[in-house]
Amino acid sequence: MKKIHTNGAPEAIGPYSQAILSGNVLYTSGQIAINPASGNVEAGDIEGQTEQIMKNLGAVLAEAGMSFENAVKTTCFLADMSDFAKFNEIYGKYFTGKPARSCVAAAALPKGVLAEVEVIAVKD
Repeated sequence: MKKIHTNGAPEAIGPYSQAILSGNVLYTSGQIAINPASGNVEAGDIEGQTEQIMKNLGAVLAEAGMSFENAVKTTCFLADMSDFAKFNEIYGKYFTGKPARSCVAAAALPKGVLAEVEVIAVKD
């Protein structure tokens, strides 16, 4: 197993890694809308937060030599399911390969964010 770390995504805010590569399978930790340059959640709406999440995931995937096209499964957490359509619109711009997905409402997310996304990706 190899720990994946990039400065292009926020540092882990607990005892975990940004991602783990096991063989050709990458398991990312959940990414939230922290801007890695500032260490803060800057966007206040679901659209801005989802864009930042995708930037963070893209950086982690790239560090592992992958892209969104390598994703086989995502798990998405939303603080409010009324944000589902807006979240989906942005999510769909990145995950064009349409990986398997679960999307659930969460009572609360770290730092009070509106969404969190984790990915399982496979390198060909």
